[in-house]
Amino acid sequence: QVQLVESGGGLVQVGGSLRLSCAASGNFFTINMMGWYRQAPGSQRELVASITRGGSTNYADSVKGRFTISRDNAKNTVYLQMNSLKPEDTAVYYCNAGVYLNSIRYLEVWGQGTLVTASS
Repeated sequence: QVQLVESGGGLVQVGGSLRLSCAASGNFFTINMMGWYRQAPGSQRELVASITRGGSTNYADSVKGRFTISRDNAKNTVYLQMNSLKPEDTAVYYCNAGVYLNSIRYLEVWGQGTLVTASS
């Protein structure tokens, strides 16, 4: 059983900052890609940012220059630093990870989600 536990969401003023964390736990071999997705009310879930085990990153155009994704492989943890938050960033943010249970078994795992609200 592999679990992703997110933390760091909350209410912040427009223009403010928040840092999300997501830690993986359980029995697994290694974690490949890690990422953050978000889903606003009435909208589809969308990719915010992703990072490979080697540190290569990918961002949605809407967050480039404002959000930074990073990871600590030793702690099996991924972070999302969100700066200059806008009302349109309000959503439930989900952590995602591609986990190798062993050398051949691969599983995609989701966190439970954490709410981020940017309000004036």
